[in-house]
Amino acid sequence: MASLKEIKGRIASVKSTLKITSAMKMVASSKLRKAQGAIAGMLPYQKALEDILGNLLTEGSADPRFFAPVQEEGPLKVAVVCFSSNSSLCGAFNSNVIRKTLALLGSLKAAGCEVTVYPIGKKMADAVMKAGYAPAGDFTALSGKPSYGPAAAIAEELVQGYLKGRFDKVELVYNHFKSTASQPTVQETFLPMEKPSAQVQDRDLIIEPSRREQVALLLPKVLKLKVYTVLLDSAAAEHAARTVAMQIATDNADSLLSELNLEYNKGRQQKITNEILDLVGGSIE
Repeated sequence: MASLKEIKGRIASVKSTLKITSAMKMVASSKLRKAQGAIAGMLPYQKALEDILGNLLTEGSADPRFFAPVQEEGPLKVAVVCFSSNSSLCGAFNSNVIRKTLALLGSLKAAGCEVTVYPIGKKMADAVMKAGYAPAGDFTALSGKPSYGPAAAIAEELVQGYLKGRFDKVELVYNHFKSTASQPTVQETFLPMEKPSAQVQDRDLIIEPSRREQVALLLPKVLKLKVYTVLLDSAAAEHAARTVAMQIATDNADSLLSELNLEYNKGRQQKITNEILDLVGGSIE
């Protein structure tokens, strides 16, 4: 059995850890509320743009390359944009998305594809480099502070690479914020695009300037907004995962502290009992 001094030291250590996890939980909760507000405000805007684009799309109104099916003949040139956090202590958030990304990269490599990796976040960058892939750039800051400008710049680079033949396909891998308790890992195709469905039927529309000009204006906006929305989605998922992880850590610390206090009190009581017995034994003698 550990001495009372050792138990007291462990109690002090657990209390210190408990303060840290509680503080981290409060910070993560605050960041989660902000991230939820950002993604909740962005999704309706993105949906509205996609609806407008779907209403404007007709045969010949857009560059067909954006919606062309992937040619499966020969090895493909694939860009993979994968999102993680810059820091840890967020449960399985990073390990889940890294595992899915590395599985995708492995399958593409096995199929003979030429792969370009855009790792958004330090944890992802470290993982892909360790796996032998060279990142297309340093996007660490983007994961820490999601911003439309840098996200739009990445989207523009991907679009131009796709249109100029550098990429045949662009894939996104990230954790989706479903709820505080659930952040499933998602893989979806960024390019070629899936045509948005039209929301307006059998209605005469007067469009100025031409439908083709409007589509040419909206398509890049929709694609840039998609990357930014995924970035916000991943950030919200990260803060949710960290909030849950710190809550679990705090609960475990509380439980351990109760056990240690009980053990300390039992040991102290036993020590007092032994001292009383010694005194009684001495008086009898």
